[in-house]
Amino acid sequence: MAHRLLSRRIWRISVKDIRCLPSSAVTSSSFSTSLQPTRNRVTLLSPSRTLPRALPHTPRRQVSFNVQDSEDFTERVINSELPVLIDFHAQWCGPCKILGPRLEKAIAKQKGRVAMAKVDIDDHTDLAIEYGVSAVPTVIAMRGGDVVDHFVGIKDDDELDSFVSKIIGQ
Repeated sequence: MAHRLLSRRIWRISVKDIRCLPSSAVTSSSFSTSLQPTRNRVTLLSPSRTLPRALPHTPRRQVSFNVQDSEDFTERVINSELPVLIDFHAQWCGPCKILGPRLEKAIAKQKGRVAMAKVDIDDHTDLAIEYGVSAVPTVIAMRGGDVVDHFVGIKDDDELDSFVSKIIGQ
């Protein structure tokens, strides 16, 4: 297997790669098997040869976050300066798995003007009871610690966009 990978690596070397080598390396003696000192020879598989760089990584802003406990909920949702949509969901809920990505996409379009908190009702039953969640998925919108609006069930993309825009105040 290692032999195959090595031979693939050798065959992938293009003329462009050879042109990038120093001019002293592109002589017939540099590729020979003679007993020249290694500092004069440059091999194509030497560790000093630079490999192509990976694509630049741009950090992605978190659109949503999972609520860890009641203190985390108070700190990140109730005390938030931004409007926050709270997605009450459950792992076993099929419609929740459909609504979650749609809601994240609608919030991502707002480019940081609104946040989204995800609350698993099985892990945080106390929060679900406190906010009157009787069915999932339930989405509650909060601004300044006060409940502004909510809906239960699935909505299509246009309805989600208008709901999020209304919460922001556009």
